[in-house]
Amino acid sequence: MTLPSLFLSHGSPGLILEDCPARDFLAGLAAGLPSPKAILVASAHWETERPTVAATARPETIHDFFGFPRPLYDIHYAAPGAPALAERVGNLLLRAGFEPALDPRRGLDHGAWAPLHLAWPKAEIPTLQLSIQSDLPAEHHLRLGAALKPLRDEGVLIVGSGSATHNLLAFRRSRLVLDSPVAPWAAAFADWLAGCVPAGDRAALLDWEAAPGARENHPSPEHFLPFFVALGAGTPGLAGRAQHRSWTYGVLAMDAYAFD
Repeated sequence: MTLPSLFLSHGSPGLILEDCPARDFLAGLAAGLPSPKAILVASAHWETERPTVAATARPETIHDFFGFPRPLYDIHYAAPGAPALAERVGNLLLRAGFEPALDPRRGLDHGAWAPLHLAWPKAEIPTLQLSIQSDLPAEHHLRLGAALKPLRDEGVLIVGSGSATHNLLAFRRSRLVLDSPVAPWAAAFADWLAGCVPAGDRAALLDWEAAPGARENHPSPEHFLPFFVALGAGTPGLAGRAQHRSWTYGVLAMDAYAFD
């Protein structure tokens, strides 16, 4: 069983409680996939100096946000960890020339548990995380994903969890609501991405900072770098495909892509 690699825009933590197309998409995600033996999430919310793999047997649910409704803090996503798989991930990265580390205490941040809570609410699938290195370029993260590609043939679902667009300052400054009109500068970047992925244009994607509105949509790169982990784990020579496109708050593209 070979699974695709996925890039998911996880949006606001409050997405779980919101009535919108992105929530509906994530809630139906599992129905279109074979059941994974495990899920490996490269999350925008775990940044380290070198690639680090969570080797936690029972990962805690990390509520790494504040100011949201109380019900979000009551959610505990009790998926089992996968220490043996973490060692396998570390060995694959080592063979690819990285210097990985294992973290026996890291839990699941909301970049992982929020979309997985919608897609696999029973929390029965072993889940672990991979950190990103926000001071390193897209090419580094593409290589991370490529090193992990063999896991797809072993029933492991590789997920890059971030955001197709992510300018929280614009969101907070403008007091946007869930169905606000889409900002033109945000649409320009999301449309550029939607054109490059099915065209298989890796050169343009790796040069993403030259895209329309790149820095306005990603003042810092951590929410876009997981995209390259998913892209790298895809099959070379095959273009990706959009699984979902929608907006929340007028500036957060909730787009999702699959790489088969």
